[in-house]
Amino acid sequence: MAAKKRVLIIGLDCAEPKLVFERFREHLPNLRKLMDDGAYGRMESCHPPITIPAWMVMSTSTSPGGLGIYGFRHRRGFSYTDGYIANSLSVKKEKIWDILANHDKKVCIVSIPPGYPPTRVNGELISCFITPDADREYTYPPILKQEIEKMVGPYPFDVEFRIENRDELHKNLIDMTEKHFQVIEHLLSTRQWDFFMFNEIGVDRLHHAFWKFFDRDHPKYVPGNPYETVGLEYYKRIDDHIGRLLSIAGPDTTVLVISDHGAKGMRGAFCFNQWLIKEGYLVLKEDPQKIIEFEKAAVDWTRTKAWAWGGYYARVFFNVKGREEQGIIEPEDLDKERLELTKKILEIRDPEGRKMDTKVYRPEELYKVSVGDRPDLMVYFDDLYWRSAGTLGHDSLYLSENDTGPDDAVHAQYGIFILKDRKIGKIGHIPDVNILDVAPTLLKLFDIPVPGSMEGKPLGIVSN
Repeated sequence: MAAKKRVLIIGLDCAEPKLVFERFREHLPNLRKLMDDGAYGRMESCHPPITIPAWMVMSTSTSPGGLGIYGFRHRRGFSYTDGYIANSLSVKKEKIWDILANHDKKVCIVSIPPGYPPTRVNGELISCFITPDADREYTYPPILKQEIEKMVGPYPFDVEFRIENRDELHKNLIDMTEKHFQVIEHLLSTRQWDFFMFNEIGVDRLHHAFWKFFDRDHPKYVPGNPYETVGLEYYKRIDDHIGRLLSIAGPDTTVLVISDHGAKGMRGAFCFNQWLIKEGYLVLKEDPQKIIEFEKAAVDWTRTKAWAWGGYYARVFFNVKGREEQGIIEPEDLDKERLELTKKILEIRDPEGRKMDTKVYRPEELYKVSVGDRPDLMVYFDDLYWRSAGTLGHDSLYLSENDTGPDDAVHAQYGIFILKDRKIGKIGHIPDVNILDVAPTLLKLFDIPVPGSMEGKPLGIVSN
């Protein structure tokens, strides 16, 4: 009788290919062995390459446009200032573990965002870092919460990572990571499962908090700084934990190590709304006397054509008649306005006068469908090396620091993909894969038909 198929997915949020595949590789014996015994390569993330929506794009094989999820925060309808945070109830598409449950597969899902509030699964689930606090219900079944807290106390979903006290942050990061893996090892050992998937957010937090200290190419890197080895030490810690998970799972378990996007050093933050004011698109009734969030600005909507939300990428909204409450752009002129603004954005230069490698997208160009509260334009400043600052009141269009707190890394379009399966065998390095192909590939590994609604397809290495 053939062995029962089991798949373990090790999610490392923001894990960077250049670190895992190159710089740190020789120091990561367990990840290196998975690469040597299986297949590995870069994985192209979705647009935008952000934790939310990327993990759901991966889990549903549906683009952000199809999901209607374009980031953490979303505009509510056509309101000027009202927004909401995407959560588990925002995801209307069937996830990989839902499909597996329909085929009587037992699952264990830990920290896959957006995972709060917890939803029913055929097994166990722990919600993710958007969970407000451990006083809430964060597990399915609810009784699992008691079991967790007997082991680790209040479960730490995240750390405050945009703070100056790096010593405190590092201590909290290690504490969180250790507790996460203690729970994961416990569930892996004590539950019957066919499919186990988790995501460790700590890798992402390491990058955002410490990237400039260990990336020699970062503009603010200082040789010999006290945190120079923090990056390698943390990756080694993760690799040690992976070794223990592999031992528990056993040699017949198929293993996938994956990240939702990569990371690279931040060059700065561009004050996009202030630039829109300068260009005449955004008009204020009065200039701010201090740095303020856009929602608190005195905007003259009767004279404003466009405004933007900040973040790792910029979302631009136009003020359209009949759509926005005080819209001034005729609906038939929207495409012309988008084209004109796009041309101006593409001419923006950095503080040294170098033309940025900026990309401007329309959602309908990126996705087959684009539902929900979508932006009118999506802007990646200088290939994402520059964040978009949504705040107002700065002395310059260019900030050397993030406007929402210390953050020295930005997201890169490519994450990691490592697949080890006895049947597939040793393949080595493979060409870039796409995040949309993960769920179909997993279904193929389980010999379950891929729904026609999925946008990706199984990788060739599992289709033979």
